[in-house]
Amino acid sequence: METTKKRLVTCPNCKKLSEYSLSNTFRPFCSERCKMIDLGLWASEQYAIPVEIKEEDLEQGFTDVNFSRQ
Repeated sequence: METTKKRLVTCPNCKKLSEYSLSNTFRPFCSERCKMIDLGLWASEQYAIPVEIKEEDLEQGFTDVNFSRQ
C-alpha cells in the first residue's frame, strides 16, 4: 500500500497552513477570502516592482507634455 503525504504550504495572505492539492481549489491560499484579498491588492496596484527612474527616461518620455497649470 502506498500512502501519499499531504503537501502543506503557508497561505500567502494569512500564513495558515493549507493543503496544496487538487482538492483545494483556492491553492496556494487557504480560502476564497484570502484569494480575493490578494486579488484586490493586485487590482488596486498595491503590489509593484520597484524600478529606479533614470533621468534620461524622464526626458525621453515627457518631452511633449506641458505640466504647467493654466
